[in-house]
Amino acid sequence: MDLPNDPVMLLSVVNTKLRDFYPDFETFCRENDLDAEEIQKKLSAISYEYSVSQNQFV
Repeated sequence: MDLPNDPVMLLSVVNTKLRDFYPDFETFCRENDLDAEEIQKKLSAISYEYSVSQNQFV
C-alpha cells in the first residue's frame, strides 16, 4: 500500500482505513506490510497519537 508523504493526508488515509477496515493499528500495519514506527513518527510531528480506545489517531 502506498501512503501519502504529507502528514495531514497520511492522517486522513490511516484513520479512514482504521475506521472502515481494521480492528487496530497493529493489524493495519501488519496486513499492509507497513512500518508502524515510521507512521507514528510522521503523525506525532503534527501532534497526533494513536488512541487504542478510539482506534484512530487523535
